[in-house]
Amino acid sequence: MLNPPVAAADETLLSPEFLRKLEQLTLVLGKTFAGRLQGERRSIRRGNSVEFADFRNYTHGDDLRYVDWNVYARLEKLFLKLFVAEEDLQLHLLIDTSRSMGFGAPDKLHCARRILAALGYIALCGMDRLAVTAITDRLGARMRELRGRGNAFPLFSWLQGLRADGATDFTRALQQYTLLAPQPGLAVVVSDFLAPGIEEGVRALVGRKFSVTLIQTLAPEEIEPTLTGDLRLVDAETGETREITVTSGLLARYRQRLAAHHELLEALAHRYGLNYVRTVTDEPFENLILRYLKQRRVVE
Repeated sequence: MLNPPVAAADETLLSPEFLRKLEQLTLVLGKTFAGRLQGERRSIRRGNSVEFADFRNYTHGDDLRYVDWNVYARLEKLFLKLFVAEEDLQLHLLIDTSRSMGFGAPDKLHCARRILAALGYIALCGMDRLAVTAITDRLGARMRELRGRGNAFPLFSWLQGLRADGATDFTRALQQYTLLAPQPGLAVVVSDFLAPGIEEGVRALVGRKFSVTLIQTLAPEEIEPTLTGDLRLVDAETGETREITVTSGLLARYRQRLAAHHELLEALAHRYGLNYVRTVTDEPFENLILRYLKQRRVVE
């Protein structure tokens, strides 16, 4: 089958050279999930692929095509040949499109789009099923379920159409998603995670048997603020204003609070058995996919 013209979708997301690198990768299963369609992923379930797995005794109603007649000729007993099944995996990509994701240059939402484009492309090349959903304080835009490399162009175009708007409520959005998702799988949530409620949302996903990866994307200015003097700060999501005087002591306390927040996310990941990856928008993008996500066993 000819590859689709994915490079024409938007070269600001993923370059053709990088797409070729992604084609060599596969998603890593944190646990075994039952697939609905035949795919390219090995499963511990028994099927009828070409790779032999084991024998079992024949029982009434079994398909006689899978009886090993050579064994029957020797033992005069019927045994059924079992084979390793190949199954597709369900990948759930959830992208935070709240107003705070519009911060930075390039903004955090653009980085999140690229992450979803890369992971989605890996899934499509592996014949896995892909569901993509925008989240804010509720479920937002949802793309129809995709499967197969030919859907790369629609995926990239859909991601480019997302805009940063609305507030954040991880508890509500992720709980809604667990109720609507037809079946669990790998769930990757990409956000700045600067709003409360992520633990309750994660608990809902884990309770539904999702294998969860959290990818946090922050702007450099959020790591090392360059603000000084008397300022009026406006919350991008709530519109709340606060007048402050930025001093070296205030910046030091901010860094301490941010470090404590990161420690909470790391503790959350450890408690629930999640993958947690943190990145900054000005870091080389290929490092995130080809190095960090490999180290965390998200892809291989």
